[in-house]
Amino acid sequence: MPPPRTDASGPTLSARIQKTVMRLMFRIPETVKRRIAGPVVRLDGQTLALDAQLMAEMSRRGGVSLVVNDSPGESRAALQSGRHALEGPRFKDVISEDLAIDTTGGDLHATLYTPSHLSTPAPLLVFFHGGGWVIGSRTSYDSLVSFLAHHAQVEIMSVEYRLAPEHPFPAALDDALAAFEHAHRQADALGVDRARIAVGGDSAGAHLSAVLAQLAARREGPRPSHQFLFYPATDFTRRHPSRDLFGEGFLLTDREIDWFQDQYAQAADRSDPRLSPLLGEVDAPIAPAYIATGGFDPLRDEGERYAEKLRQAGTEVVLHREADLVHGYLSFFALSTRFRAAALEAAEAIRSRLHAASDTKK
Repeated sequence: MPPPRTDASGPTLSARIQKTVMRLMFRIPETVKRRIAGPVVRLDGQTLALDAQLMAEMSRRGGVSLVVNDSPGESRAALQSGRHALEGPRFKDVISEDLAIDTTGGDLHATLYTPSHLSTPAPLLVFFHGGGWVIGSRTSYDSLVSFLAHHAQVEIMSVEYRLAPEHPFPAALDDALAAFEHAHRQADALGVDRARIAVGGDSAGAHLSAVLAQLAARREGPRPSHQFLFYPATDFTRRHPSRDLFGEGFLLTDREIDWFQDQYAQAADRSDPRLSPLLGEVDAPIAPAYIATGGFDPLRDEGERYAEKLRQAGTEVVLHREADLVHGYLSFFALSTRFRAAALEAAEAIRSRLHAASDTKK
């Protein structure tokens, strides 16, 4: 199982300089940003936000890629070294505590984020990070999860699930289920309301949350109260039109999607609903869903088709498209007001639903 977080030391001088340069780039005048980013991008009836276009252009010029030399290790190292440039300040009112969850395979590690003035029993979001099931960690999502906990005023358990290709499908899903079940078992000790334990995440983490919600609805045991899916992957079996529209030039590429899926799925049947929840049965009472997509995200269409599938089955669904943004926009919340607004929308979606659930019980 993954070890506890070991990179508690601060950023290096090089990382601090990179962070300063990144912040300055997003604070220059709009006219200068436009000259750097290039002409306005309009596609599929949408206009790309200038800050999103600037981010994509800076990544292109810097040769930044999510996949480095087709190596999981090098890709993880690159993400880890670059994370300081994106991270925002930690909220002092949010207390974090590392946890070890006992499973049959050993300890599963997580971090619990608790706003200091949160009344108990509190709502809890069991959160799964993005990264294509191959990269990403609790550490790389630390400032975002702190942001969401502060603004949503909920506890968040950020889970360090096992990564592919060393631990292929269904290892990450097994860990997600174990973390969710642990939250229910330990609700009293965690100060959590069992009726308000939700699941959520972004990208690969949203995929795990969607599958978990399907499985929980069809078996005995606890079920999530809600599912929060931010730009989820839902279909390993076919290409949707948005992959052809946005598969190059918008941070997440078509090739990277294939590479991540290959690392995780390996020889598994990709029509298995645990890999492709869009193909799963959703006639059982599945948790209400909030699904957010990016207009310029190659995964946009499969996320929105999953929302429609749930809606047609009678599940309560809110679909929200950030029409001018790209895949991964939550991770950029500290860079500009546009990205921050999108992250605040995500936090409000969590806050309003989980706190409203408390009001309905009164």
